[in-house]
Amino acid sequence: MTAVHLVKLCVGAEKVEDLALWQAARADSMPGGLPRHVTRMWPKRESELLAGGSLYWVFKGLILARQRVLRLDEVVTEDGIRRCAIVLDPEIVRTEARPRRPFQGWRYLAEGDAPPDMGAQGATSEPALPPSLAAALAEIGVLKASA
Repeated sequence: MTAVHLVKLCVGAEKVEDLALWQAARADSMPGGLPRHVTRMWPKRESELLAGGSLYWVFKGLILARQRVLRLDEVVTEDGIRRCAIVLDPEIVRTEARPRRPFQGWRYLAEGDAPPDMGAQGATSEPALPPSLAAALAEIGVLKASA
């Protein structure tokens, strides 16, 4: 089975380090100490997601990092509504910068559309562009923007 990924805006974080600090500060309060993202909808493509999928994080219009999805847990909130906790590997893997237009919620990302990890075979060995420069290059069409 081919894995599918999720892509999500990292609201409130301007850079990957902000996400890492936020998750580390909350690790003690999370079940098993694992980071999680609670969402209203349960992924319909659960089996594909759990077959090696990751959550790709978008910072200021650029995919810059990912975390492997470990499992999906049911969470019932104070208002009695069933929600999905996407339980993540604590390791945040930096990826090549890939422009991504704003959207709400999360979206599926096909394996072939996912940006490569930094330093992975096929990835450039040059350092990543600063997010503002990558966004400007995408805006004028030098970098391919994702829908």
